[in-house]
Amino acid sequence: MSLEPIKIAILAMGGEGGGVLADWIVDLGEANGYFAQTTSVAGVAQRTGATIYYVELFPGADAPAARLPVLAQAPMPGDVDIVMASELMEAGRAVQRGFVTPDRSTLITSTHRVYSMAEKMAMGDGRVDGDALLAQSRKAARAFVAFDMAAVAERTGSVISAVLFGALCGSEALPFNRQQFEKTIERGGVGVKPSLKAFAAGWERARASAPEQLADDRPQLRPAQGVQVQQAELKPLVARVQRYPATVANTALEGLRRLIDYQDVAYGALYLDRLEALAKVHGVDELLLAETAKHLALWMSYEDVIRVADLKTRGSRFERVSDEVHAKADQVLEIQEFMHPRLEEICETLPAALGRWLARPHAVHRLVARFTREGRIVRTSSLGGFLTLYLLARWRSGRRTTLRFQLENQRIEAWLQRIRGLVAIDPALALEAARCQRLVKGYSDTHARGLRNYETLMAVVDRHGPSLAPSILRELREAALADEHGRQLRERLARHDLNLEGAFA
Repeated sequence: MSLEPIKIAILAMGGEGGGVLADWIVDLGEANGYFAQTTSVAGVAQRTGATIYYVELFPGADAPAARLPVLAQAPMPGDVDIVMASELMEAGRAVQRGFVTPDRSTLITSTHRVYSMAEKMAMGDGRVDGDALLAQSRKAARAFVAFDMAAVAERTGSVISAVLFGALCGSEALPFNRQQFEKTIERGGVGVKPSLKAFAAGWERARASAPEQLADDRPQLRPAQGVQVQQAELKPLVARVQRYPATVANTALEGLRRLIDYQDVAYGALYLDRLEALAKVHGVDELLLAETAKHLALWMSYEDVIRVADLKTRGSRFERVSDEVHAKADQVLEIQEFMHPRLEEICETLPAALGRWLARPHAVHRLVARFTREGRIVRTSSLGGFLTLYLLARWRSGRRTTLRFQLENQRIEAWLQRIRGLVAIDPALALEAARCQRLVKGYSDTHARGLRNYETLMAVVDRHGPSLAPSILRELREAALADEHGRQLRERLARHDLNLEGAFA
């Protein structure tokens, strides 16, 4: 009999049953002649770091006069036999921390993604390449079991911990048979049937798991379904889109759909008017037109307070939240929204003249500012909270009169005019300028910082346009996307001797 403990690290996020999984493994060991111990180190917050549960199993508990072993409190790099991760990024983190080693470790992970805070907060596309994570995880482990466990859990009506437990059994990394695993779940006495169903599905997938099968579990993009033309006024708009080449038409069709949903049919027509005006400029190629179509649609559907209220009161959102928390029909679901609009957003949501008046310093300005210092909790699951946001969302009919609408339209027109002017200088530079719209996104402080960086880049273009290389503008944009506070952008500006006094004041 081996005198070495079996060391197991479990990396799981809140609500995924990581603690239950650790308890199951402890109970499994203790019921079958092993000393067992579990500890946990909580993550900082949701998706900034998962909770790490550590389990050690030591044989000989049922031996006569067995002595109690001293077991470790936490996993150490290079000294873990089994690593279990409830999400692909957590598997990558385990590899990065050295918990997974090719001469020793069995790595069991789900291949689905729940994006981390760092990925979500990136100004650009901050997502980590899932294929690279899979490749590195497979390379780092002695044995590798991976499939979409979240999908299996949803299909079986259970939680991912039960699927992980089944995959652990199927991996044969522990010296226990399937019946011993299943009896452990039965002893728990809670949710036994769905847990056993999920366990069985996890066991089967682990037994059949092979690297070439992993691709089948990755989310696949579905083709666009196309706009359903139900009103006569939409038919001419769709016909206008269909005149473009396919790459432009597909993007423009999605943009049209987005803007009709955002505002109305007339707003969608304005989008096509702007796009057609650019298409008539000599030197505009298909790529520039497609990129502008995408970014123009995003900018015209800017996120104001009205849009946020609209999205938070849609029936589809309540259904999605209910599905995510697996709420049953007889359960009461409460949803709380944290709202923290700045004074600037209040001013910009008002009719333009009133918004400009309120933005000036006076007694009413100071009074309203006092109420914006702290955020507010709005319960959209209550009648009062829902009606508050619902009525705010209905102000969409007056959006064209708001200060924000006027400001954004001025910026959009200036951006389009700049693109038209740059085409005559360098079409490649015009393309990079069009892509700079990626900086203008979000709302509140995020929008303000992104807009500041965008305006800095446009100042560089206006001042150095004829001599500015497209690659330099691309480099500056990527620096601004990497750091919304502008530190990396300042470094790049200084490196290329493009400092603009007052740009960051």
